[in-house]
Amino acid sequence: MAAEGGGKEMNEIKTQFTTREGLYKLLSHSEYSRPNRVPFNSQGSNPVRVSFVNVNDQSGNGDRLCFNVGRELYFYIYKGVRKAADLSKPIDKRIYKGTQPTCHDFNHLTATAESVSLLVGFSAGQVQLIDPIKKETSKLFNEEKTEGTRKAERLIDKSRVTCVKWVPGSESLFLVAHSSGNMYLYNVEHTCGTTAPHYQLLKQGESFAVHTCKSKSTRNPLLKWTVGEGALNEFAFSPDGKYLACVSQDGFLRVFNFDSVELHGTMKSYFGGLLCVCWSPDGKYIVTGGEDDLVTVWSFVDCRVIARGHGHKSWVSVVAFDPYTTSVEESDPMEFSGSDEDFQDLHFGRDRANSTQSRLSKRNSTDSRPVSVTYRFGSVGQDTQLCLWDLTEDILFPHQPLSRARTHTNVMNATSPPAGSGGANPGSNGNSITTPGNSVPPPLPRSNSLPHSAVSNAGSKSSVMDGAIASGVSKFATLSLHDRKERHHEKDHKRNHSMGHISSKSSDKLNLVTKTKTDPAKTLGTPLCPRMEDVPLLEPLICKKIAHERLTVLIFLEDCIVTACQEGFICTWARPGKVGLLSSQNQANSPSGTVV
Repeated sequence: MAAEGGGKEMNEIKTQFTTREGLYKLLSHSEYSRPNRVPFNSQGSNPVRVSFVNVNDQSGNGDRLCFNVGRELYFYIYKGVRKAADLSKPIDKRIYKGTQPTCHDFNHLTATAESVSLLVGFSAGQVQLIDPIKKETSKLFNEEKTEGTRKAERLIDKSRVTCVKWVPGSESLFLVAHSSGNMYLYNVEHTCGTTAPHYQLLKQGESFAVHTCKSKSTRNPLLKWTVGEGALNEFAFSPDGKYLACVSQDGFLRVFNFDSVELHGTMKSYFGGLLCVCWSPDGKYIVTGGEDDLVTVWSFVDCRVIARGHGHKSWVSVVAFDPYTTSVEESDPMEFSGSDEDFQDLHFGRDRANSTQSRLSKRNSTDSRPVSVTYRFGSVGQDTQLCLWDLTEDILFPHQPLSRARTHTNVMNATSPPAGSGGANPGSNGNSITTPGNSVPPPLPRSNSLPHSAVSNAGSKSSVMDGAIASGVSKFATLSLHDRKERHHEKDHKRNHSMGHISSKSSDKLNLVTKTKTDPAKTLGTPLCPRMEDVPLLEPLICKKIAHERLTVLIFLEDCIVTACQEGFICTWARPGKVGLLSSQNQANSPSGTVV
């Protein structure tokens, strides 16, 4: 029963919300779900996930949507804000026995109107490559091997798949993470072998180790990563594909140079495990969320936490940047006034995301004109809340006059340029250089949201790479990672967390990694995990309850925002100025059903 004094309003499901750019509105007729639209009993089921791909079929309606609900996997034409969803006609539908889909990812490089490559990870550890347009199953990786009349255990990893993604720029390489804490690099053109793989050490560092598969002929997996302690919950590639950010149940963010297999930097959550991670469009910032109910903003260049955001009341399950409202103004910021259509033309043009990333990458040029940058990102959580956040100039560059923002560059060292920077020489134009390992950063500013002051602690970089590289690294480099194609296409709660880890057998030398020397209790107050008063604390622009069950999906598209909850409803929120694109006929033909 709703409490008095606004309790009823707080528990009400919102169908619209307003930000500075205008009104976002839930489109009930554009809601996707299981065809019978009966709410799904999510007990014991894996999170609902959604993947998009555009097949470039020249019809203007090339978007395709894949989502999993329980044991079921669906593939639809996605009509977005334009037309009503037709749930009676999925292109492909699959129901699995004995296992459930947990995650999936399309290969955008190879997608056509006649064929798409979709990777699907499962709760029992398998990875399946399917084509839902041709309705074919191409390959199964990490499958059980049959020995006579009995089935043997999975040869590579028998734990749940937590994340699967194609390697950026590659038509054949993909990376898979498991709840065992291991990641594996596969090539779709190779087999997995009929015996358990044997590994040899390639590289080892603080709390991670990488092994190659030792075999007479090339076979999967090409690489085995052992990262941290406990489940590896999610990973994300940087926009340029060179770096890999991983978040684990041990509460650590670890960022690697993917090609050289080197650790770039780390961060520790305020409490509990980290569940989700994403990169800013220019690769300069990483946002994480997890069991501390916070979103944390980490600077890739400085390798330090620059802000935390508090708005959720339970675990944060997804974080994502919105490239279409990330703003770069090359003159004094202006207050927008006008119609939704005028604003739409300014902010949501066809090339908005690409132009924003391009302008962000040029931010450190020698041009000294004033520039204002605002990054927009969102988060959803188990509290059924959607939060939107703005990361503004006063947080990003607290010690610089606005006019100097374009001429100042922070670099970690000469060999690790920031992602998306294009590898510019930091010393070529007289820019100042800041090395986190040997300089004391100036005090952080007063938060623009909450009244406490922010003071940073000086410290050295928390992790040191092991300089010894196994002799097999050059052989591996020629095998796999350097076959990537150039990309020419334009679009590119309850606090019951245990700090324990999944232990391995003492005799299993392959899983030995250098254990983290830092006790979680001793990391608080260090650069690895600043205290709450040491960094600015952000408040969300909006924080709205938009579902009955925990939210598991947040995706920003050009004309809408897509969310999904564990009941199996995939919802479309039209951006300002986009609702008018719908015809009255579409609305009249919208299917009846419960609106989330």
